[in-house]
Amino acid sequence: MQFIDTHTHLYLEEFDSDRDESIAKAKSCGVEIFLIPNIDSLSIGPLLNLAKAYPENCLPMIGLHPTSVKENFLEELQMVEDLLGKHRFYAIGEIGIDLFWDKTFLEQQREVFRRQLKLAKIANLPVAIHMRNSFEQTIKIIHEEADKNLRGVFHCFPGNIQQARQITDLGFFLGIGGVVTFKNSGLQQVVKEISLEHFLLETDAPFLAPAPYRGKRNESSYIPLIADKIALLKEISLAEVARITTDNAKRLFNLS
Repeated sequence: MQFIDTHTHLYLEEFDSDRDESIAKAKSCGVEIFLIPNIDSLSIGPLLNLAKAYPENCLPMIGLHPTSVKENFLEELQMVEDLLGKHRFYAIGEIGIDLFWDKTFLEQQREVFRRQLKLAKIANLPVAIHMRNSFEQTIKIIHEEADKNLRGVFHCFPGNIQQARQITDLGFFLGIGGVVTFKNSGLQQVVKEISLEHFLLETDAPFLAPAPYRGKRNESSYIPLIADKIALLKEISLAEVARITTDNAKRLFNLS
């Protein structure tokens, strides 16, 4: 079985002591490809170094994370645009709106999100969307920017069935990670009712480790645990979850 971790921050310092070992462990579990999203100008160096070290496995995205939108957002956006012409990226991400930590730069977050959606359409790349406490604001902008070239995934989907259907009706995927394994997680009902054709697997490593590792460092080798929980909820085989979600990821990110 082959899996794809469609969202992992393997370049962060949490992996500095055992990054190669973590990648090897994931590969031994069938996780062959890792989509690595950018955060801001401080993360792009480590991200590109990792992509260079593992060009067949670690596939980079470029983008400005909403929690990194500050006074210098125009400079950060310029970096994204400049780098997009110099390297191969597989998506614009992660981008979006985050109202959990700080609302100071909400208007700037909206502007940055919209501008990066437009950039993705021009570059014909999918988007990886970060949405936290911001569903209405995020989906409104997606509706306003929607056209045949706008596609992507709502990474680490946190919402309910009604929100999931709004997203899938727009042709976007839902990124399902470790939260689905948490006891009494509302995401379990979403997984039961929404077709597997709309799901991607992800870890968001080193964050949000699945049970029984909740609270510890997450890693891509835990993808099969997430897939196994989905298989249990949908009463299908693990192999079918692997096949369909891998095909979904290959289609979205244009992987051969």
